[in-house]
Amino acid sequence: MTRRVLAALLLSGAVTIQAAEVPRPSPDYTVIMPDGSQKKLSEYKGKVIIAEFLLTTCAHCQNTAKVLNRIQKEYGPKGVQVIGISIRSDTTADELRTFATQYGGNAFPVGRTAENGQVYAYLQHSIMNPNFYVPQIVIIDRGFTIRDYFPGGDARLSNEEVNLRAALDKVVAERGTIRKPATAAAKGRKRPS
Repeated sequence: MTRRVLAALLLSGAVTIQAAEVPRPSPDYTVIMPDGSQKKLSEYKGKVIIAEFLLTTCAHCQNTAKVLNRIQKEYGPKGVQVIGISIRSDTTADELRTFATQYGGNAFPVGRTAENGQVYAYLQHSIMNPNFYVPQIVIIDRGFTIRDYFPGGDARLSNEEVNLRAALDKVVAERGTIRKPATAAAKGRKRPS
């Protein structure tokens, strides 16, 4: 392989491994609940949504669920809805119920993804990037725009409750306003003076 071809491959790989774009419109996402019913994230449109993408056996995901339990109880009356989503499509109903009870305090629903590949697409995580850590947390505003993203391994997760609350407070404070994501064209335009 020539150096030019190798450099081109490395460059194209670097482009596909970039972080997810935020803010961006949230695609809809189907969650399979323990009873087999389907819940779509869009059913919560009009609320601020916190989605935790998790593994039921992950200790950090379990601790995050405890934090989100407290957040759901406090922020629920302010129009916030937390939902847990196992990233494994083969997670059993019993595993989901146990996780919801032991770590989420049954304060919010916990389901599983319908297909493993959906998680990568939703989170804009390249399958070329082998580093996929959980939990992955997304905050979606009332207008169904992803406003913040805490990928697994993000430094903000080391003090997650403080950082989640700070990010959430900004979105919750925007009552009645729907922030539209900036387009690439709009980002490059200058405002008239």
